[in-house]
Amino acid sequence: MHVHSAIHLLMTSFSWNRKIGEKVSKAAVQQFESQSVKVEDHVELEEVDWLHAIKRRREILLDDCTTKSKRLKDEGEQLAEQSRHWEAVRKWDEAIQLTPEEAVLYEMKSQVLTILQEVFPAVQSAEMAVKLRPTWWEAWQTLGRAQLNLGEIELAIRSFQVALHLHPIERMLWEEDLRWALHLREEKRAVQQETAQHLSEEIPELQQDYEDFESDEVIAACTAIAERQKRACAMTMN
Repeated sequence: MHVHSAIHLLMTSFSWNRKIGEKVSKAAVQQFESQSVKVEDHVELEEVDWLHAIKRRREILLDDCTTKSKRLKDEGEQLAEQSRHWEAVRKWDEAIQLTPEEAVLYEMKSQVLTILQEVFPAVQSAEMAVKLRPTWWEAWQTLGRAQLNLGEIELAIRSFQVALHLHPIERMLWEEDLRWALHLREEKRAVQQETAQHLSEEIPELQQDYEDFESDEVIAACTAIAERQKRACAMTMN
């Protein structure tokens, strides 16, 4: 009886559910429950130890990645100072693989890509830096410079304005970046106006055509045609 009960108890789950008709002594039940609690505690302890080990391992890996990324970042800075720009970019790309959310890496990379006249990648890197740290004024400044190098003057002006909003006491933003961008915008507008003036002078009949389109006679004729079409549509519907 005791052997049969023991086998049956081992086949049941750790959460005890007594069935109707079972004749199991209270002492056996209590002993089993006591053993079950000990087993559960042991299993839970093993799970906690395992989770702790995983967490600790992850922390060590993150620390290793952060340390190596910082070393690569510093090496890239030294290479950039020596004008070995492409080597610097490669170092920072390696660092980005280890710490992809480090905005400083993208910002420095954008600066060097701008020097290398890699205009599109420079803008993309600066945009990533701004995305990761939207309140970092230097990232907005770098983005504005990259956009200016791309010829996107209006976007550059906006980026410089955001940088100034975040850090209004930075004189370089006022005196160099934003002022230069506004100067380029005025130059661009002046060139556009001059080009339009030249076209008008070189093709005077074009200007005459536009003037004819705006004459009272042409407007009256167009109005009359529209009225006739309107009446024709009304008759068709009736």
